[in-house]
Amino acid sequence: MRVLSGIQPSGGLHIGNYFAMMRRMIDFQNTDELFCFIVNFHAMTTVHDPNKLREGTLSAAMDFIAVGLDPARSYFWVQSDVPEVTELTWILSCLTPMGLLERCVSYKDKIASGISPNHGIFAYPVLMASDILAYQAQIIPVGQDQKQHLEVTRDIAIKFNNVYGDTFVVPEAAIDDELAVIPGTDGQKMSKSYGNTIEIFSTEKELREKIFSIKTDSATVQDKKDPEKSTLYDIYKLFVSSGDAEIMAERFRAGGLGYAQVKKELFDVIWEYFRPYRQQREELEKDPDGVRDILRMGAEKARHVATETMELVRERIGIRY
Repeated sequence: MRVLSGIQPSGGLHIGNYFAMMRRMIDFQNTDELFCFIVNFHAMTTVHDPNKLREGTLSAAMDFIAVGLDPARSYFWVQSDVPEVTELTWILSCLTPMGLLERCVSYKDKIASGISPNHGIFAYPVLMASDILAYQAQIIPVGQDQKQHLEVTRDIAIKFNNVYGDTFVVPEAAIDDELAVIPGTDGQKMSKSYGNTIEIFSTEKELREKIFSIKTDSATVQDKKDPEKSTLYDIYKLFVSSGDAEIMAERFRAGGLGYAQVKKELFDVIWEYFRPYRQQREELEKDPDGVRDILRMGAEKARHVATETMELVRERIGIRY
């Protein structure tokens, strides 16, 4: 099966990115045909500093390779290096009903949170559809927050196929319900927009500060606590076996366990978990040109697939004359 997903370079990648997307992609490369890319065009909806975008793109690529993505066994590239996608975006825009985009909850949520509206944020689902359809992807791993956007992609693909003939694969969502929402330091969904993230490659000091800033309730050390209502426990169980998670849960329920102790243990678990990845990341930082070469080669592979799709699209819509 052809699996596709992308990640925005709009800041340091965090453990929510890792468990909800990155680790899943690394698993897929062992069993499926994986297409994975850095979505720098999408990031432009909110990132308007060219240096930040440039540096963030390369940093995200290093992060992904460091945690196990193998460019030799996958398609790994930067979105803007395949211009066929932006051509397809315009073509699909001419078929996409305004009402379909106006119903998208993500746009409304961003505006409600104070993000200044622009056409890029509004038309985001069409570019996402192009990213998927250009590569004829079959399976799209998404969280619950992106499920509606994938439904938009499906609607656009079906409409195009009905108007112009069978052209695009209509993709299916792959949603891991257990990882649908990974909490941040404030208990809300971990998101750069909320400023509540725990970065994968934090320094030891930064990681400790983030862990000890996690909000807890007013329960004392002696109080019995419900692990299922604890952000600390929700994050802890991501990093340990089910048996170790249950041991921690029992310690919560028994009482005598203070939140400061849990935070200390959580820090130790996370710091150790990412230790080998940090070492790999440090090696990549020494050779940024080598990472750029990896991305260029990945773009050549991805562009070959997108070009085949676009040749068919151009013929179907009549701009080949």
